[in-house]
Amino acid sequence: MVEIISIVYFVYVLLKVYISVMQIGYVSRAKDAPPVLMKPSTWMKSARYLISNERVKIVEALVDYAIFIFWLAWGLHWIDTLTWNMDPIVQAVVAVDIFLVVNYIVELPFAIYTTFVIDERFKFNHSTPELFIKDQIKGGIMTLLFASLLAAAVSWIIINVPMWWFFSFILVFAVLVLLNLLYPTVIAPMFNTFTPLENELLREKIDNLLKKSGFKSEGVYVMDSSKRDARLNAYFGGIGKSKRVVLFDTLLEKLTDNELLAVLSHELGHFKHRDIYKNIAMLGGILFAGFYILGHLPANLFLEIGVMQTPAMIMLIFLLLLPVFMFVFMPVMSLVSRRNEYEADRYAVQVHGNSTDLISALKKLVDENKSFPKSHILTKIFYHSHPPVIDRLKALGDKNIPDEKEDEALKGECNL
Repeated sequence: MVEIISIVYFVYVLLKVYISVMQIGYVSRAKDAPPVLMKPSTWMKSARYLISNERVKIVEALVDYAIFIFWLAWGLHWIDTLTWNMDPIVQAVVAVDIFLVVNYIVELPFAIYTTFVIDERFKFNHSTPELFIKDQIKGGIMTLLFASLLAAAVSWIIINVPMWWFFSFILVFAVLVLLNLLYPTVIAPMFNTFTPLENELLREKIDNLLKKSGFKSEGVYVMDSSKRDARLNAYFGGIGKSKRVVLFDTLLEKLTDNELLAVLSHELGHFKHRDIYKNIAMLGGILFAGFYILGHLPANLFLEIGVMQTPAMIMLIFLLLLPVFMFVFMPVMSLVSRRNEYEADRYAVQVHGNSTDLISALKKLVDENKSFPKSHILTKIFYHSHPPVIDRLKALGDKNIPDEKEDEALKGECNL
């Protein structure tokens, strides 16, 4: 059984590396083609930025495989030995926390390099080392707090409840929904400052747009995203009464009022089509399948790893295999998400009254965020929750997008 799991994980890592290699080769060739949506200097910068990140992903995937081998061959047994004489619930909490801390320490250098080397080089990073450290401490404390509480509750269920995997799924799924409720009003303000939109004319236009779509919001807020990052974005956060409209301060600086309203109309399309509830339901189905498998793991798997079949080890095996399990469903999740984006674009045109402002906004977002507008087909299938912006613009009726044969850009050698 351990051999099968090791092979599956190896294939998972190999596929991730292969996708990154193909993406690098694709973009390395595509950057030499005539620029689309960008001026030549931005076109080249966005290509180099994407390639730099893909190279980091390759190294990260290889390190991920090494840490997986560490856990499977020695690490889980080490934690089991270290905590064997503890109360089962306490053991589960300690084991999960150790697992998360070790993985965090391994992943931290990648976060530092991406933020202070790559993002700094391409003029995205506005964060300081002090702010970065504060974010890491806050995020780490919150993660360990939620993980500890969840580990304690799940371990109690495993010990005391028949069909524990089903009721554990119910608990974890309920916590995920709760986090969605708490995020905009409790969690996000721990990291950013949210202030009510001061532009009264724009706020009135936004309020009229929300009323037209039947969207009841807790308010329209501006987030100080510029203290960390130069990228542009906006989103509707929360569920139920906690819903709020959030505009990045960088977005307000770059878009006209009409362009901003077009972007918000797109986001309202997700609300109108209940996409957030569909996504939660889809995630629930995937989690259900994962917990079912977890509840039916053969006992000899624990013997082969050299650990006791305790709640702690059950949860650690789940955490260890979760990335592979989610990766299997990523093409389906990405496909559904891309279709939702097209539907939201169509709704934006309908409620906003034209496609011109959304087309203009999308072009600015691509240029300001240095989002290279072309990707290899495998990257689209697995990672793109949004359709390529070129495809979105064509669907919106933009006549300035040239028709290209995608297969021509796939020819040639990969260049790492």
